[in-house]
Parts: sequence; C-alpha cells; structure tokens
Amino acid sequence: IAERCHVEIELGRLHFPKYESPPGVSQKQYLYDIACAGIRKRYGIHDPQHPADDRERAIMKRLNYELDVIDRTGFVNYFLVVWDFIRYALDRGIPVGPGRGSGGGSVVAYALEIIDIDPLRYNLIFERFLNPERVSPPDFDIDFCQFRRGEVIEYVKNKYGRSHVAQIITFGTMLARAVIRDVGRVMSVPYAEVDKIAKLVPAEPGTVVTL
Repeated sequence: IAERCHVEIELGRLHFPKYESPPGVSQKQYLYDIACAGIRKRYGIHDPQHPADDRERAIMKRLNYELDVIDRTGFVNYFLVVWDFIRYALDRGIPVGPGRGSGGGSVVAYALEIIDIDPLRYNLIFERFLNPERVSPPDFDIDFCQFRRGEVIEYVKNKYGRSHVAQIITFGTMLARAVIRDVGRVMSVPYAEVDKIAKLVPAEPGTVVTL
C-alpha cells in the first residue's frame, strides 16, 4: 500500500478551509462587521463607528488594533471559520466552554463569542495569542459538551469537507521516578518506601525502568 501512495505535502504554508463571506463582501469587511455587531452586544456601544466617550474609544482602539494584526498576519479566514462552528453550536443549544489559553486575550474573539471572557476586564494581553513580531498560527482552546460534540464535528465535516477535518490526540510521557511513585500509590505502598526506591533511579531522561 505504501508503494502505491504518492502524496506530496506542501510545507511552509497553511491550508485552512475557506469560509465563504456573503456575496460582494470581503472576508476582512465581514469580520469587521460581525465584530462591530458583537461589540454593540458585549460592551453596549451604540455606534462603534463613532465612540461616544473615552471608554468606548479605548475599546474600539483595541478592537481595530487586533483586527489589523489579524489581517496583516493572514488569519481573518481562521477567525471566521472558528466563529462559524461556534455560532452553530450556540444556536442549537450545544454547551460551549468559556475559553481557555491565550485566546482569552482577544477582544475580537470576545465580540464574536468565540470566548466568553472579557479580556479588558482582566487586562489580558492579545500578543500572547497572536504576535505580529513572531507570527505563528493562533490556536483557540475550545471545549464542547461531550455528549453533543459530535454534532459540531459533523457540521464542520459537511460544510468544509471531510478532507479538511481531522481529530488529534496527545500522548503524555512520564519520567522513571514518577512512574515508580505512581505505581506505589496505586499499590498502596507507603510513600517513604516508594520514594526511597525512586531515588535509586537516575534522574536523566530516557532512563528505562523494569518493574
């Protein structure tokens, strides 16, 4: 089978599925429009185009700064795709987590309801999520209800194509000393005895333990 496979993976370029904005509206403009709509809802700003006071001007300054960075770094489409499937979940009553990680520092994400944490209230920093000085793909940590997450996955597959969707897993590893201490805890061996045994093992990574 391997000999019959001829796949060339283009490296150095991101391959996101494309969100189709309304006819005649660019992705950049559409992101701005829905962000402003969210700002009205989240912060009670009646007219984002004409902030009424210093508070509103500060909010709009932060929003416009983030939108500019998102545009310059090429992640407008990414924000729209994430907004799309989270909106799908929220519209159907599928529980969505409030947000975790560096994405919590984005006012744009808050306006789009990608996260439910106000970054201005907690003085969170946008550059931890997307930094124009060191561009790397942003990553929203999103939690869906374990009983209905499959509905969101199916929506994404159907809309953007199954070839654009993959599920991943993270494998954790443990150092030898930690393995011994965990086994001792499970076997109800007194900690002092287990700790004495663990300290006999070299602390260098890669040490193999045979139990």
